Amino acid sequence: MKKWNVGIPDRKNVSALMLNCGLTSLAAAALAAKGYSSAESVMESLNAEELSDPFLIKDMQEAADAINSAIENGERICIYGDYDCDGIMATVILYSYLLETGADVTYYIPERAEGYGLNMKAADAMAADGVSLVVTVDNGITAISEAEHIYSLGMKLVVTDHHRQGDELPKAEAVVDPHRHDCFSPFKEMCGAGIALKLVAAIDGGDCTMALEQFGDLAAIATVADIVSLKSENRFLVSYGLELINNSDRPALMALKEVCGLTDKPVDTRSVGFGLAPRINAAGRFGSPKAAAELFLCEDYDEALSAARELDKLNNMRKDTENSIISEIMSMIDKSPGIIRSRVIFLCGKNWHHGVIGIVASRIMEQFGKPCFIASEADGELRGSARSFGEFSVFDALTAASEALDKFGGHPGAGGFTIKEGMADKFRILLEKYALENHKTMPAAELHADSPVAPQELTVENIKGLDVLEPFGTDNERPLFYIENAQIVDIIPLSDGAHSKLRLKTGYTQADALMFRKSPDQLPVSKGDICDMIVSLGVNEFRGIVSPSIVISDIRPHMFEQSRYFAAQNAFEAFMRGEALPKNYYPSMNPARDDVVKIYKAIPQNGICTDTLYIRLHDRNINYCKFCVAVEALRQLGLISAASTDFMIKRISVTQKADLDSAPVLVSLRSKLG
Repeated sequence: MKKWNVGIPDRKNVSALMLNCGLTSLAAAALAAKGYSSAESVMESLNAEELSDPFLIKDMQEAADAINSAIENGERICIYGDYDCDGIMATVILYSYLLETGADVTYYIPERAEGYGLNMKAADAMAADGVSLVVTVDNGITAISEAEHIYSLGMKLVVTDHHRQGDELPKAEAVVDPHRHDCFSPFKEMCGAGIALKLVAAIDGGDCTMALEQFGDLAAIATVADIVSLKSENRFLVSYGLELINNSDRPALMALKEVCGLTDKPVDTRSVGFGLAPRINAAGRFGSPKAAAELFLCEDYDEALSAARELDKLNNMRKDTENSIISEIMSMIDKSPGIIRSRVIFLCGKNWHHGVIGIVASRIMEQFGKPCFIASEADGELRGSARSFGEFSVFDALTAASEALDKFGGHPGAGGFTIKEGMADKFRILLEKYALENHKTMPAAELHADSPVAPQELTVENIKGLDVLEPFGTDNERPLFYIENAQIVDIIPLSDGAHSKLRLKTGYTQADALMFRKSPDQLPVSKGDICDMIVSLGVNEFRGIVSPSIVISDIRPHMFEQSRYFAAQNAFEAFMRGEALPKNYYPSMNPARDDVVKIYKAIPQNGICTDTLYIRLHDRNINYCKFCVAVEALRQLGLISAASTDFMIKRISVTQKADLDSAPVLVSLRSKLG
């Protein structure tokens, strides 16, 4: 369960935005919730109408001069990219442009096995190929020793990157990175492909028009895929690029849209993020990134379609591998529930594909609402990826556990690490120590609603007004709204019970709402209940009838006391970890025999989600902590099974009586009671 956070935007700001920007009430409320209070602030952040002058970025002139000089002198140029979508698109942008100018140009994208960024062997290979000038895209800012090696081989280097610099800059003719400490360019959040596009404009004299027309589609894909901020120039770039994508005659995009099922369908940021980009990324994860680059360099549709189908196969391999690892992890958790009761989830496996463990870490974090560190052992090396949220910093945690690591890097939300031989248990201990010392109460995963919505606001016209906020993405997420005190008139199963449709009455308004991946039996509410929900809003068109579309992100009984729920959950997990609790906690955690029996009898034969069961009990004498202790006792005694994939518990057929008092969790708890 996620903690709900409902924004209450200032009504004066909402009114001002409606009046001065011509927005509907929902759009104005969403913007006000994000801190906008005036038409000027909206225009500055969301209404960029062009890219700023590329020469405002430090060293851009020097980079353009170095490349133009190499072209004029017939020197061999190598574009050095990266194996993710951003690096591939950046490579294609700069390589294609230089090829069109008649430059002697090649490109090099390292395989994932080579690791991120410049490496010595690649530098040797480029020198052997007669390269005079190396131009990096989406990497290079921290390649200090590699840059020195490039110059020792008689080559020159131009770095273009968008990552943070370290203590020093690499030796180069130019280092183009808006995050340089001495760069005062007005916008710093472009991805590598965005910087490459601006470099093309700089080489061409500084006007971005040509670069946008030729490569705006590729830069837009990379911007969405790299999850950079969709404000200001990035918002303009993605809007411009989506127009190109939706009207594209580029063989690669036509072919990719076909394999994604997007032919003749509008492509938006979601289509890019979940359709186009994963297939491009799959090349670097399960094949060679060159396969994706060659697709986008292809000028024949039939060849492009064949290449796109290969990427689609690789993406299916990625999904299958990802799901296989997830399945293995869930089995580990089912056998040892303590894994997810730790402050931090740490998991080790053998031969888990390094190309997907970062994605797996994200999925495990999302499912269990805790920072996740996943390592895979292969060829005697234990390497991993980590993901986090809120105030828990992956980088700080890795720093605190550095004595168990050979190397590590990252930032607050994500990181990578290599564990020293035989130090996995020590690493786990150090992670938990860091979490305990710095986060007595661990951050809870949150679901944020921008604003409450009144029943009378649920009109087609008002909801359509949200379109002005697109494209959606990082720092401009699709708004969510809070509906309070709605009565459930009916619940209808969809797709054989895979999903649910709820018929609601809120005020004098009646509407249907959909909840995906939840059957009616899994919902924490029933027909006739009064509930609260967080929803996204859209518009449906069917047989000429236009109506509001409500998709439920989460739903609860009205007036659900989430603060008590999370406090109880934290107390139970702390107890299971062996942490000391205030003495007055223990009596309130101790379930009576009748409590355990009531919980056991309430479990239907086909199973139920644990939180759904707790909510449906409606017993104020059984707090959530007491409920968790009782469920754990039943699990330990073999009376129920508990699945981590969907948090379902089921009764197990037994032939003999179980001694409830022998459950280890109750023995431990009652020892605290004396």
